[in-house]
Amino acid sequence: MANYSNHARQPMKTGSKLANRDSGGAGPANNNAPVLPLASPLMGGLNKKKKPFLGMPAPLGYVPGLGRGATGFTTRSDIGPARDANDPVDDRHAPPGKRTVGDQMKKNEEDEEDLNDTNYDEFNGYAGSLFSSGPYEKDDEEADAIYAALDKRMDERRKERRELREKDEIEKYRMERPKIQQQFSDLKRKLSEVSEEEWLSIPDVGDARNKRQRNPRYEKLTPVPDSFFSKHLQGGEKHTSVDPLQGQFGLNAPFPGGLNSPFPGGMTPGLMTPGTGELDMRKIGQARNTLMDMRLSQVSDSVSGQTVVDPKGYLTDLNSMIPTHGGDISDIKKARLLLKSVRETNPHHPPAWIASARLEEVTGKLQVARNLIMKGTEMCPKSEDVWLEAARLQPGDTAKAVVAQAVRHLPGSVRIYIRAAELETDVRAKKRVLRKALENVSKSVRLWKTAVELEEPEDARIMLSRAVECCPTSVELWLALARLETYENARRVLNKARENIPTDRHIWITAAKLEEANGNTQMVEKIIDRAITSLRANGVEINREQWIQDAEECDKAGSVATCQAVIRAVIGIGIEEEDCKHTWMEDSESCVSHGALECARAIYAHALQMFPSKKSVWLRAAYFEKNHGTRESLEALLQRAVAHCPKAEVLWLMGAKSKWLAGDVPAARSILALAFQANPNSEEIWLAAVKLESENNEYERARRLLAKARSSAPTARVFMKSVKLEWVLGNIEAAQELCTEALKHYEDFPKLWMMRGQIEEQSENTDKAREAYNQGLKKCPHSMSLWLLLSRLEERVGQLTRARAILEKSRLKNPQAAELWLESVRLEYRAGLKNISNTLMAKALQECPNSGILWAEAIFLEARPQRKTKSVDALKKCEHDPHVLLAVAKLFWSERKISKAREWFLRTVKIEPDLGDAWALFYKFETYHGTEEQQEEVRKRAENAEPRHGELWCADSKHVLHWQKKIGEILALVSSKIKNTF
Repeated sequence: MANYSNHARQPMKTGSKLANRDSGGAGPANNNAPVLPLASPLMGGLNKKKKPFLGMPAPLGYVPGLGRGATGFTTRSDIGPARDANDPVDDRHAPPGKRTVGDQMKKNEEDEEDLNDTNYDEFNGYAGSLFSSGPYEKDDEEADAIYAALDKRMDERRKERRELREKDEIEKYRMERPKIQQQFSDLKRKLSEVSEEEWLSIPDVGDARNKRQRNPRYEKLTPVPDSFFSKHLQGGEKHTSVDPLQGQFGLNAPFPGGLNSPFPGGMTPGLMTPGTGELDMRKIGQARNTLMDMRLSQVSDSVSGQTVVDPKGYLTDLNSMIPTHGGDISDIKKARLLLKSVRETNPHHPPAWIASARLEEVTGKLQVARNLIMKGTEMCPKSEDVWLEAARLQPGDTAKAVVAQAVRHLPGSVRIYIRAAELETDVRAKKRVLRKALENVSKSVRLWKTAVELEEPEDARIMLSRAVECCPTSVELWLALARLETYENARRVLNKARENIPTDRHIWITAAKLEEANGNTQMVEKIIDRAITSLRANGVEINREQWIQDAEECDKAGSVATCQAVIRAVIGIGIEEEDCKHTWMEDSESCVSHGALECARAIYAHALQMFPSKKSVWLRAAYFEKNHGTRESLEALLQRAVAHCPKAEVLWLMGAKSKWLAGDVPAARSILALAFQANPNSEEIWLAAVKLESENNEYERARRLLAKARSSAPTARVFMKSVKLEWVLGNIEAAQELCTEALKHYEDFPKLWMMRGQIEEQSENTDKAREAYNQGLKKCPHSMSLWLLLSRLEERVGQLTRARAILEKSRLKNPQAAELWLESVRLEYRAGLKNISNTLMAKALQECPNSGILWAEAIFLEARPQRKTKSVDALKKCEHDPHVLLAVAKLFWSERKISKAREWFLRTVKIEPDLGDAWALFYKFETYHGTEEQQEEVRKRAENAEPRHGELWCADSKHVLHWQKKIGEILALVSSKIKNTF
């Protein structure tokens, strides 16, 4: 025993526990059941019938014979002797092969440690856990929890990156292997345009079944002849089969109705003609007619006594029987029961009666609804709602009686009196009802207003004078009375109103409008100022937004002085000093958007008083006058502006342009002269003076001005304008000399190189033009226009390969340049290489995914069925790009969707009014599909917008032959050159 004890204490706890679990669980069963060894001779002949549970430990708590009624008990021999927790486990009752703890541990080690080569991994070693046989204690559990928390935290740190990577992988996979649904998405979008006729004309799918399945032989039924019935009726025979001789009538099968019994009704007297036994078909027809008459009499209207059913009226009645509600019948029954329970439980609850009546009304039972609501008036005679519902449900005269009864119960109800007046059809009767109501309820503003609306002006004035005595706190009644009175009386009325209601601003504003309407404009400012003071004294908070809204209403009503006085009084209330300018500019824009131009003008005037030296405020006010005012008001404002801001060149130029457009050239010259004094050597003013002289055919003056400008203010633009003037006037040599001189000073100005090359092209000196462009690109490698001009020059002379190489070189030097990509695509398209152009467009969209000009070109590179899909993708990428919007408008135009095309054209010119191509296409569209008024409107809007950009627009507007053309002329010229090839 000592050796055994020492040996049992050496293994780990786990082995001991395993031993206990495997050997100590037999309990009392092991004591009672004999344990036979596996090699016992008694079991030798029973190996084939060996039970799997033999030799296994009994389950815990097993009592032998318990199912047969045995009683279990436990003795000391069952549970073993008392021992200490550290004592070894007694394995006497363990099954064979598991006798000792040492044996059990050996077996566990053999089972758990598998050192086979197939179970070895280079990274993890042998499979399985090294410590799986060890005890799992509390510190192990804490360690596992810490490791799990660390794993979770590390996983969260990498979660965002992992999700992005997975998303990219999924998108890449979807692009490589799109779903069938995505492949057919463009075709599915086109299904919305398929008409019903086209849909019905689609042929059906062919039937793949064989001929016998496609064309089954249907059962043929042949009517039985009358002779068959007459023959068998005579003898009253019973047959279970058909005579083969009757096969000539097609009776190859028994009669469907069953021939086992006589013909139904065959023995009834009257169907056979006396003495013959044959069917009397005449009587059968009479019986059928009688049955039809009975049915028709059932559906006839017994109330009106009609005996013949009108087909139209009958169908109408059937339609009226269809319930108009959308609920289920079972739900209606439940609601009806519920409401009945509510009425019985609380009969004096008005909503229950109203709900019950409305339920019956909805289900079409109007009379039941009327009965219910009348019962409700008996149970709830003091409920205003019940009486009004009863008056609504009852027909005309009955409703009047109901209302009269309601007045007796509720003599102070305003709503019932109003309903009574509505039920009257005669105006005099309405007046009588309302006057009776006012006798009982003289304090109701609603009754007074309703009664006054029915009266003539004189009677209304008398009634209002009485109304304001009864309701002195009603602003509406006071103001209505003031409107009907004369000027003097109206002033008295408004003074009384202010005494009775000292906290209402509308009375003061009405008084100011009254004074303005009678010519006392000097009183308007005083009244508004007194109003602000008085309202503040009475504790009224001055709400700036409300007062501005009142000013806008005054503006719309034509009370300009009142509107301006209100704006001046409240515009600065509640605003910090540093926020004044920003807030006032927002207020003025809001007033313009609401159509209150005088309010906006007053806000600008106040802002200019507060900020007289702010150039931005003067500019905003000038643009406001330019867009919404007159030429005189604009010029007056600009005179004040240049007096306060003499260094603001744009204000001088606006004033000079206004005079020039009005035809007053001397005045424009004088303004520019004053501008020269205030801004000596200003490039803008020099160029404006040159433009003024050249536009008015004073070319010598323009030359002298440019010569002075080159000497006193030599800038690149001045030289460019000098070259341009000589070029357009036909002095090519002078232009070339000036260009050469300018390039000595400003060789990095690309427009000079462009003009030099274009002058050489015009003179048909291709080599010199190429040399000019190449020199310019050395100095200005980032000028897109120079690259385009050189490429187009090579294309014109037939050097397509060289043009392609130039564009590729330009793209290398200017990555992500959409203009260069577009030119490359168009170059291949013009050469007839559509596949290469499509490939280049795909690359371009990858490099410049948000370029509107590329997406607009890509739409029309597609075939017609795919254009709509491409336009949707373009709008997703460039929602507010004017080129994309213009392409969508052209797309609708090509599909003859005129209204949609016009809508998209309007949207384009609103987003980008400076895009001349949009105006030209819009004008072209209106010449085809619009009226003369619409064409004129587009032309005027284009002239006001003064567009300067656009590929087609600049090609004509900057041409040397068109340098003196106005906006309207260029618009017509560009639109005439547009070919509707899309």
